[in-house]
Amino acid sequence: MTPYPEILPPISGQYHWLVTGTGGFIGSHLTEALLSLGQKVTGLDNFSTGYPENISMAVDASGHPENFAFTEGSIESPETCRLVMNGVDYVLHHAAFVSVPASMNDPAKCFVGNASGFVNILEAARMNGVRRVVYATSSAVYGDDETMPKIEPSTGRALSPYALTKYINEMCADLWTRVYGLECTGLRYFNVFGVRQDPKGAYAAVIPRWIDAVRAGRVPVIYGDGEQSRDFCAVQNVVKANILAATSPKSAGRVFNIGCGVETTLNGLLREIYAVFAPGREVRAEYQPPRAGDIVRSSASVEYAREVLGYEPAVYLREGLEAMR
Repeated sequence: MTPYPEILPPISGQYHWLVTGTGGFIGSHLTEALLSLGQKVTGLDNFSTGYPENISMAVDASGHPENFAFTEGSIESPETCRLVMNGVDYVLHHAAFVSVPASMNDPAKCFVGNASGFVNILEAARMNGVRRVVYATSSAVYGDDETMPKIEPSTGRALSPYALTKYINEMCADLWTRVYGLECTGLRYFNVFGVRQDPKGAYAAVIPRWIDAVRAGRVPVIYGDGEQSRDFCAVQNVVKANILAATSPKSAGRVFNIGCGVETTLNGLLREIYAVFAPGREVRAEYQPPRAGDIVRSSASVEYAREVLGYEPAVYLREGLEAMR
C-alpha cells in the first residue's frame, strides 16, 4: 500500500475528528491516515457491516493509538450522535446502508440508515459547533443520466433506493449549510476499492469478491455482458479527498466527484485481476442477467475537484490491485 504520509496533504495543527463507520472499509482507512498525521480521532460504529479488527489494524498501523477513542453505537440514535460529537472539530461521515441490491430488497431500512441517520449527524454537528461535515455520497446519484464522463451538475433519475437516499443527503447538506450555517461538503465516490474491503456476503463489492474467487480457483460471476463500465478508485485517493475537503476554505456547500477519471469495463477489470492475482491463467467468467438498479456506464470527471480542492488521484487501478496482494 502507498504509505499515507507520502500522498496526504499536511494538516496545520491537531484537531479532533469524528469518523462514523470507522469499522468499515473506508472509515478504517480514514482513521489510520488521520492518526498517522498526529490527529485526535473518535470512531463511531455499530458493526452492522464494519468489523472491530478493521479498527485494530488501522490504529496499530498508524503508530498513534493514544490519540484514538471509540464509541459503539448507531447514527440512528440522535442521542448517540450528540454525545459522540462533543468537542469534535471535523466529521467524516461514512456510516451508511451501503448496498444498491440490498436497498432494492429493503428500501425502508435503507432510508432509516441513510436519510434519517444523516439528519441526526447534521443536527448533532450543528448543536456541537462542528467546523465542517464531510460526507460520503455516491456516483449512484447520476441514475439514468447518460452524460459521460459524469459531471456534478448533471444528475438523472434515481435507479435504486440507495441512490435516492444519497441524493436526499446532498439536498439536506445543502439546506443545513444555507439555512443553519453548518459547513458541509459532499464527496461522490465512484467504485472505491482496497485493502480491508469485505469479499464475503451477497452484496460484497465486485473487486474483493472477484479477487477472492480467482485466488480460490472459482469462476467470477458477471451480471450482464461485462461491457458495463465503472471508474475504479483506490481508497488512498478517497482518504486524500476527505482531508482536502475538510480543510479547503472553498469546499463548503459543494459536492465533488471522487474517482480516477478512467472508464474500465467489467471485462477489462477481470483481466486486470487475473493479471495481478493469477498471472498466466486463462481469464474465465460466468455471465448472468443484469441486476436491477445498476448503472450501465460510469466514469468521473474530476476537474471540479481538481480546480477547487487540488485533488489529484495518486493511485490507479493496477497499483491499487497490487497493493491488495
